[in-house]
Amino acid sequence: MATLTTATDLAPGSTPRRGPARRRSNRRGLMRWIAVHSIALAIGLMFVLPLVFVALTAFMSDRQALTADLWPRSWHPANFAEVFRTAPLLKYLGNSMMYSLLATAGMLLSSVPAAYALARMRWRGRQTVFLVVIAAMMIPPQVLSVPLYILWARLHLTGTLWPLILPYFLLDAFSIFLLRQFFLTVPQSYLDAARVDGCGDLRTLLRVLLPMTRPGIAAISLFCFMYTWNDYFGPLLYAGENPDEWTLSLALASFRGAHQVQWNLTMAATVVVMLPVILLFVLAQKSFVRGITFTGVKG
Repeated sequence: MATLTTATDLAPGSTPRRGPARRRSNRRGLMRWIAVHSIALAIGLMFVLPLVFVALTAFMSDRQALTADLWPRSWHPANFAEVFRTAPLLKYLGNSMMYSLLATAGMLLSSVPAAYALARMRWRGRQTVFLVVIAAMMIPPQVLSVPLYILWARLHLTGTLWPLILPYFLLDAFSIFLLRQFFLTVPQSYLDAARVDGCGDLRTLLRVLLPMTRPGIAAISLFCFMYTWNDYFGPLLYAGENPDEWTLSLALASFRGAHQVQWNLTMAATVVVMLPVILLFVLAQKSFVRGITFTGVKG
């Protein structure tokens, strides 16, 4: 009986000792998680806080926007209606959409066949052409701005966005390079099986490569769309003297100059410019992340 009593007394005593040990283990796990993700959290805050500041300032009154307050005392969603009333942002939005969508479509139509030829077709001089593509990536665009402007001026296309759109239909070195890397990730056995079934190069590209590299193509398209959407130098160079052809980035700079004291309206216009790209990234983030992870798997 004494032995049984001792065992019975010890059993309940072991439970309180497990509780503090479990709590210490949970705290250690939490601290380990914070230590591992602290850099990512800090970088995330660095990117998010300016966007939050812009969004909050867009809802402030014009007087409060000039103060050090970070939170609106009263919300003014009418600032966004005022932005559209004082500037033809819908026209500029249409110009930006035309520029970005046509440039992205032209990039895909020209770069996908070129990348397929460099990645999967065997022909003499392929490596030399690939080195030329890489060299073209190294040339700063500002170096070519003067001769290209003279070319488009002789074609009477300055004052429009076509000098920015048409080059994407002629090849884009950066897109060709990344698409080639995506195409190299597809095993050769799939292409051999397609050729055994009687597919030529075009059908192999359309039926095999494009479906299997869809995340990579989505990532490249998102890259091109975001670059053209945020492009300021190109529209300023070719369409700066024609307000009817302005994009949102160019119009935002002009709007800031006209309303430099009314920071609430300037921030509201900034939110209008950023919102389409943010929504696009949120909707396509899975394909974007998958496409980035696929890049460079094989060389």
